[in-house]
Amino acid sequence: MSDQPLSPSTPELLQAAVTALGGAERPGQVAMANAVTKAMDSGRHLAVQAGTGTGKSLAYLVPAIRHAQATGTSVVVSTATIALQRQLVERDLPRLADALEPLLQRRPTFAIQKGRNNYVCLHKLSVPEDAPEALIEEDDISWLGRHVKRVNEWAQETETGDRDDLEPGVPDLAWRQVSVTSNECLGATRCPHGEDCFAELARERTRDVDVVVTNHALLAIDALSDADILPEHAITVIDEAHELDGRITSVATNEISARALTLASRRADKLGAKKGELEGVVDDFTAAIDLEEPGRWENISDTARTGFVAVRDAVWRTREAIARGPEGEAANQPETFAERENLKNHLEDLHDAVVRILGVFDEDDPAKHTDVVWLTRSERHGDSVAVAPLSVSGLLRERLFAEQTVVLTSATLNIGGNFNAMAAAWGLPDGTWDSLDAGTPFHPRSSGILYTARHLPAPGRDGLAPETLDEIAELITAAGGRTLGLFSSRRAAEQAAEAMKKRLPFDILVQGEDSTGALVEKFAASENVCLFGTLTLWQGVDVPGRSLSLVLIDRIPFPRPDDPLLQARSKAADAAGRSGFMEVSATHAALLMAQGAGRLLRSVDDKGVVAVLDSRLVTKRYGSYLRRSLPDFWETTDPQVVRGALRRLVAR
Repeated sequence: MSDQPLSPSTPELLQAAVTALGGAERPGQVAMANAVTKAMDSGRHLAVQAGTGTGKSLAYLVPAIRHAQATGTSVVVSTATIALQRQLVERDLPRLADALEPLLQRRPTFAIQKGRNNYVCLHKLSVPEDAPEALIEEDDISWLGRHVKRVNEWAQETETGDRDDLEPGVPDLAWRQVSVTSNECLGATRCPHGEDCFAELARERTRDVDVVVTNHALLAIDALSDADILPEHAITVIDEAHELDGRITSVATNEISARALTLASRRADKLGAKKGELEGVVDDFTAAIDLEEPGRWENISDTARTGFVAVRDAVWRTREAIARGPEGEAANQPETFAERENLKNHLEDLHDAVVRILGVFDEDDPAKHTDVVWLTRSERHGDSVAVAPLSVSGLLRERLFAEQTVVLTSATLNIGGNFNAMAAAWGLPDGTWDSLDAGTPFHPRSSGILYTARHLPAPGRDGLAPETLDEIAELITAAGGRTLGLFSSRRAAEQAAEAMKKRLPFDILVQGEDSTGALVEKFAASENVCLFGTLTLWQGVDVPGRSLSLVLIDRIPFPRPDDPLLQARSKAADAAGRSGFMEVSATHAALLMAQGAGRLLRSVDDKGVVAVLDSRLVTKRYGSYLRRSLPDFWETTDPQVVRGALRRLVAR
């Protein structure tokens, strides 16, 4: 018999972790941990819905650590938000390592991997300014300069160089002065500071660890590119998986504009490319898009096509000239080399965008288009043409699910009563995946009410109706403040806030008045405050206790009908004999409503109401699909019943 101890089972490790952290066993957490273990051992993909309070982080981290130590390979955990990444790396994983170390052959290890531009660049800081700072009076240092100076001082002390460790932070504009993208980087071997590079040191820390924490964007780049961005791994856990489709789509989208061409032309001229090569086709590009209508393009004129061909060829000739570069001493200057490499990569992106755009219109059958092209007109930013995949399911199927075992989890995956909508969006191959609804330790039916204001007029385009504003005032009054208002537009949120400030004795906070984090803190600190906002408040707001008893949703959050990408996806579904409305619009709305309704119950003692001020939730056929996507609240359409319930909560 071997002297090697048998590896503890997942239930044993989970129990040790929960005990060490002072928690209690949760059946949903145990079920999820066992399902994740089975998926990792069997190589089958898994989708898990784990409601608030399930403890899903431990339910996948424990099996991940066990699998990594048994196989000697890393497990990648990808999240959509910085908040969850920090929670995993700064709280969950350190505590878990302490708890599991006595049961394992070695202490569990972990590291975080972010994009290069999240780290301060020592080389960029070392490049001298045109005028030495010592010659500049303190009062003359610009607002931007003061931020850069503070980062420079911090860079001499920090061990990580990670932007998230800089407190207080600095604006994006300032951070761009002290960081580089992967395209701008000189490379560790060419850079004078390569040995001390924070980004390289962070990447080095991910080698041979049990768990690598990253984000969906970096996961997408790793999956879609031929280069290995993340460490070698065979298992990926995707938390906040409801965001995966959108993040992958964003990474796979290209864009081109006259402004981008003009700026590239100026940079190319400074590097010795043929004078005016790109500048000469900016007019061609502008003329091409002036002939077309804004929104989605399904066809373009021959003149526009000719203009794009001219742009494509000029961009590629310029790229080739830049790639050849100067000879002699100038070729070895680090700054010149970095700028040449950066511009070369940028020109390749612009070229690829035009190639993709032309590729759409080279296909005779519009039904076979795999990309969507649209024109956005903007007086402020200039007109631009974007091209995005009609669906990312094929990309994910080939580049992610075919290459490794994937566990996908979120509090909202069970849309319309099953996992099929999300599985289709991700491209999970039939017969290769299992699903689990791990439930929640909360009791939505006895703790929450879903109230639909059936008597209100259907939402229109002219803002909130007077009857709707009356309903909002009456509900907030009954709740004693304590309301999170989730609105479909900034205009609606501001209209409601302005009206309520005149009618109610409660403080009304509105998104945009301060940072979202600061507003949520003010809201959570008092029982007599309301917070109104739009999309970012529908997800991630965690306010347990008496500060939140009412979640208001002004209307079903269908996507904008003029969204070119969703419009194209809907049309493609209709052409294939499916319902584009249900597959795209209703699924989009169901996912957001589930996220919004999930703001209500954040602890086992929470009680309250989700009030939907859109009668279509109970009067339209698709309403039942949307309601099946929400927690199993007790339902009513009686305003007297819901106001009474809210008043009783205030009196508790």
